[in-house]
Amino acid sequence: MRAQRRVHAAVLMLALAAAPAGLALAAEPANPAAAAAVAIEQPRSFGHVLGDVLTQRVLLEQQGRPLEPGALPAAARIDLWLERRPSRIEIDAEGRRWLAIEYQLINAPRALTAISLPALTIATTPGPAIALPAWPVSIGPLTPPEVLGQGDLQPLRPDRPVAALPTYAVEQHLKFSLLALFAVLLAWFAWWAWRNMREAQQLPFAHAWRELKRIDDPASPEAWRVMHRALNRSAGRVVHGASLPQLLADAPYLRPLQPRLEDFYRESTRRFFFAESTAASAQPQATYPLKPLCRALRNAEKRHRH
Repeated sequence: MRAQRRVHAAVLMLALAAAPAGLALAAEPANPAAAAAVAIEQPRSFGHVLGDVLTQRVLLEQQGRPLEPGALPAAARIDLWLERRPSRIEIDAEGRRWLAIEYQLINAPRALTAISLPALTIATTPGPAIALPAWPVSIGPLTPPEVLGQGDLQPLRPDRPVAALPTYAVEQHLKFSLLALFAVLLAWFAWWAWRNMREAQQLPFAHAWRELKRIDDPASPEAWRVMHRALNRSAGRVVHGASLPQLLADAPYLRPLQPRLEDFYRESTRRFFFAESTAASAQPQATYPLKPLCRALRNAEKRHRH
């Protein structure tokens, strides 16, 4: 019996000696036979400060058989220094399952201090419980108690100036956008001017309106001839008062102006054929609204064209 115990002790010593750095075998100090010997990865034991997360990883496997924890360690405040975060199960590249238990350092000591991650016993099914021993670590203060006062190491530091945001890319994008907008507006203005010029040359009433604006006396015979030429070009033939219905039939967009066109031809007949008669010369001639009529014809023509 004693020889068998010595063999078991020798095997345990060899296993502990063969374990790599950072790995430990879990065992229950109080009851070694009741605890499962599993691989444990512990965090480093030094160099921790406020906010650091320390992770313990436990291999959920014993002698090739998987272990299933009955309940994961709950998130809770441990002591003045540590808070346990929610535990989780991870799978490594080899397909092995690990229980990850994280502790976050929530306070900073005034001087270098040694603390311990708490010991845990985790029940598993099937199999014995997993025992995690306490793991000591050292934690340090955020700042030294005494400032050197040399160079930039001063007790109080000035406010850190806010660095200007990089705006070169935004400025270039805005510049290109404005140039593109200017090019579009310039192209639109050029097209608008070209269209008006072309219409003034091709559309009869637009051309007549352009010529009337150059004539100082709207009641002059030249102004009346301009209007007659525009009506003739629109109809494609010579138009007079008797043939006006044919023009309106060919150009229905001019029908709303039929009364004004009839007045125009009556006034034109009176001016050109009866201007020298005694009855006509005895009465003063009122100025006929020639320009308003031409403008109305031009607008009707433009609406019909567009």
